[in-house]
Amino acid sequence: MRLGVLDVGSNTVHMLVVDAKAGGAPTAMSSTKAVLRLAEQIDDDGKMTRDGADTLVSTVADFTKIAQSSGCGEIIAFATSAVRDATNSDEVLERVRQTSGLDPVVLSGVDEARLTCLAVRRWYGWQAGRILALDIGGGSLEMSNGVDEEPDIAISLPLGAGRLTREWITDDPPSHRRVAVLRDWLDAELKGPAKQLKSAGKPNLAVGSSKTFRSLARLTGAAPSSAGPHVQRSITQDGIRQLIAFISRMTTADRAQLEGVSVDRAPQIVAGALVAEATMRALGVARLEICPWALREGVILRRLDSEPAGPMTIEP
Repeated sequence: MRLGVLDVGSNTVHMLVVDAKAGGAPTAMSSTKAVLRLAEQIDDDGKMTRDGADTLVSTVADFTKIAQSSGCGEIIAFATSAVRDATNSDEVLERVRQTSGLDPVVLSGVDEARLTCLAVRRWYGWQAGRILALDIGGGSLEMSNGVDEEPDIAISLPLGAGRLTREWITDDPPSHRRVAVLRDWLDAELKGPAKQLKSAGKPNLAVGSSKTFRSLARLTGAAPSSAGPHVQRSITQDGIRQLIAFISRMTTADRAQLEGVSVDRAPQIVAGALVAEATMRALGVARLEICPWALREGVILRRLDSEPAGPMTIEP
């Protein structure tokens, strides 16, 4: 079947068109993105602004037409942190439904962690043993630990790269003191959740997914995306620490010139690196493997799991 997957995130709205079948890996056919920065469109009352809602509604309508013209028999739509946090999300989503016909599901942070765990598990397989999975989004940080496709524990914290950039990094570049204070604050915020996560058991494999981890890995020497998804990529805590010392002294414009950092990610890559470093430190993880699958693939796989299995004949 051909599926459209609409991901309404804190930074971007992304329509991914895939060919997929139960028991097989989804194959991406096209990808369309729009940088809306919805998290920055939340006013002092916690509401998504009229401009933000108008842009979201028109973008979803346009992307729906793209998916339909691409032959998608079904469009799966979901929203994460920015819409979840907006106090008027029901009103905004009703406008989306009336304009596009789509009915996006607002995922909880824990659901994000669980679906990401599913994607990571399917990518690495059962031979990987217990997996610790980390994912840094624009609005939140998701973490899970488990031996199955459903994790033993799943946690979501409001420690996304975009959120922390808005709340903490107001100078360009940030001062050395500001970086140090944010690092100490993250250590305090992660102490309890890390203890809870580690109580589930020692992982055999630690994994990072999401664009933030992929960008950090590229900046520390991992293969570019053009090398394909099956090239092994990893990142170390020491590598991130050295990277922070380098990129935190650069302006946003200069960071945008680095290979592996897009213009829209350049403002928040320092905060993303600090979250990654602090999380690895809190969990006692020296190295992360980078998984090319994340939340979107988890959503697709969960949908495919609902498809009935084909007939099977066992010869005597």
